[in-house]
Amino acid sequence: MSWIAILVVIVGIYLAIKVVGFMFKLAMWALVIGGLYWLAAPYLGLPLPV
Repeated sequence: MSWIAILVVIVGIYLAIKVVGFMFKLAMWALVIGGLYWLAAPYLGLPLPV
């Protein structure tokens, strides 16, 4: 492989790790918001998701 191909592979791996990290943060925020809604919904008169 040429050095350009090796560089492209390294950049691709780096970007894949960044995307996985972003998806993990997004999932954690979804859990936090869902948990807050689940706790606050009964007091605010909102429907609970089934």
